[in-house]
Amino acid sequence: MHKAKLDGLNVLQISIFAGMKRLIIAVNNDLNTDQRVLRIAGTLSANGFDVFLFGRIAPNSKSLSIGHKAVRARLMAHKGMMLYILFNWRLFWFLMSHKYDAVLSNDLDSLVGSSLASFFKHKPVVYDSHEYFTELPELAGRPFKRWIWLVAERMFLPYVKASYTVCKSLADIYSEKYGRPFGVVRNVPYSLPKPAVADRRNVVMYQGALNLGRGIELMIDAMKYLPECELVIAGSGDVEADLRKRASSQTEGGKVVFLGRLSPDELHKKTLEAKVGLSLEEDLGLNYHYALPNKLFDYIQARVPVIVADLPEMRNIVQTYKIGEVLTDRSPQNLANMIRKVMGGSGAYSDNLETASAQLCWENESAKLLDIYQCLK
Repeated sequence: MHKAKLDGLNVLQISIFAGMKRLIIAVNNDLNTDQRVLRIAGTLSANGFDVFLFGRIAPNSKSLSIGHKAVRARLMAHKGMMLYILFNWRLFWFLMSHKYDAVLSNDLDSLVGSSLASFFKHKPVVYDSHEYFTELPELAGRPFKRWIWLVAERMFLPYVKASYTVCKSLADIYSEKYGRPFGVVRNVPYSLPKPAVADRRNVVMYQGALNLGRGIELMIDAMKYLPECELVIAGSGDVEADLRKRASSQTEGGKVVFLGRLSPDELHKKTLEAKVGLSLEEDLGLNYHYALPNKLFDYIQARVPVIVADLPEMRNIVQTYKIGEVLTDRSPQNLANMIRKVMGGSGAYSDNLETASAQLCWENESAKLLDIYQCLK
């Protein structure tokens, strides 16, 4: 593998790192903003693993600033099946040419390369499913592509050493489907102290990918009924251009601001300005139906009350901790009314948000992660 095609470290340097167990973490993104992967890497590194990350360079990637040893492949394609083929090809040869004790494969789009290399080298694979990959909305109406991913899942997932996912609903589905145990490690952030925010502005916050089915169109449409508010959208994705056009076409109502993709620290600072956080995924297939996105927990750590879609995992969190509202009528005017209600009664959620933030944090969740990795000791 040529040095010029990698970003992060000279490949020749990698073999000198030593540790109790060398774990290579593979994920098909640029590493900088994947908070789940970085939290897991930090916890495992602090508990006896020599951690190394393998990702890829995207067109808008910035220099690596993750605090871990890492390398990123530069690919000739950045979307479609060719992206996945090239990424797994590069991952396969990287693993074949370097020493390691185990691989952590994040999502189905890194499992093929991880599993093939580890089969030849007789090394275990641990699988972290961030979502129900074969039920992604992007695969709806594309039966051939979905079939390819299903074949890959059926070929490799049953043979991983250990596996876990982000919520109980998905763990139950995978366990029943493949007859093997699936752990649950939720996508929660590190705990943060109660912010000293004297006066939050009338900001409605959305953070996350700007992709199909996230309910962002509904958020924008609701702003025409909220002239006193500002909708802040932090993230990037496939439908960003359409969303910007939709927002610019509205000549009345509240302001819509697009911030692009932010670092975790920048994102937290912006979230602290909000009075309401939104997570309004549409019920487009099982992946979204059982969604439990990390933005929900980020809002909680910022002590921001939330409005969520009427989907089981998110509804359960909101109703259990009483930290916001569940949107059952997905009309722009109804959403606007609910935003006003939450903003007007934000003080009522304060104590509940404190309780939720103390319980739904990585300091508690990481114990579950370490239990799973006992299989590699």
